[in-house]
Amino acid sequence: MVIGFIIWSIVAAVFLGIGISCRKSTKAAGFFTFVKPPMVEDVEHYNNAVSILWFAAAGVLEIAGILILFLKQNSPLFIPIIFVVIILLIVMMIVYLKIEAKYRR
Repeated sequence: MVIGFIIWSIVAAVFLGIGISCRKSTKAAGFFTFVKPPMVEDVEHYNNAVSILWFAAAGVLEIAGILILFLKQNSPLFIPIIFVVIILLIVMMIVYLKIEAKYRR
C-alpha cells in the first residue's frame, strides 16, 4: 500500500501547492474550475482565507492517507476513507462559498 500512499501524498502536495499559490497571488484566487474569481473587497485577506482552506484540506487528506499505510489490499476499511474524502470536498465547497460571501463586493 506504499504506492497508494505515495499517490495520495502527491495529491495532498498538489493541494498544498494550490494553497501556496493562492497565498502569494496578488489577484483574487479562483476556487472552482473555469469560473472567474469573484470581485472582492480585500484581496489579501480573501486569498489568505482560501489558502488556509487548501492547507486544511491537504492536511486532512494526508492524515486520511496515512491510514492507507496500515490497511491490507482490498480491505473494506477503504470505504470510510473514501467517504471522508467525499465529505472533505463537500465541506471545502461550503466553506469556500462562505468565504466568498464574506469578501464579495
